[in-house]
Amino acid sequence: MARPSSSRRKFIAEINVVPYIDVMLVLLIIFMITAPLIKQGVDVDLPTAPANPLGVESPEPIVISIDKNGSLYLSINRTPDSSISGDELVDQVQSALAKQPERPVMVRGDANGPYQNVVRTLVLLQKAKVESVGLVTEPEDTN
Repeated sequence: MARPSSSRRKFIAEINVVPYIDVMLVLLIIFMITAPLIKQGVDVDLPTAPANPLGVESPEPIVISIDKNGSLYLSINRTPDSSISGDELVDQVQSALAKQPERPVMVRGDANGPYQNVVRTLVLLQKAKVESVGLVTEPEDTN
């Protein structure tokens, strides 16, 4: 006997999104936990100034940080959170700019440190044959 056509099973075309939501929540928790740990560099209390940020298309800058005691830290160093000497700074900046001459060089000086620390660093960068140096600041509070 032939079955009537109405007794055939119909396919249900639904997508179960519960596993996707679970994966997204796990990823969100992982990123929330690891984001504070990724902070790189030295704590420096930057001065405030109205300035324009770097463009998105520019290469990653070489950042020299100067704490309030005058210690130098280099972002491209093997250990960016350990201080380096002036001679090491000159050598590493020169070799990095030899590979990528268009790479910007930025100085992060502590607002509570003496101005002499920034000037000393600019002289070291001049020895490294750096043609242009940017100074990193915090945006000014407009309130």
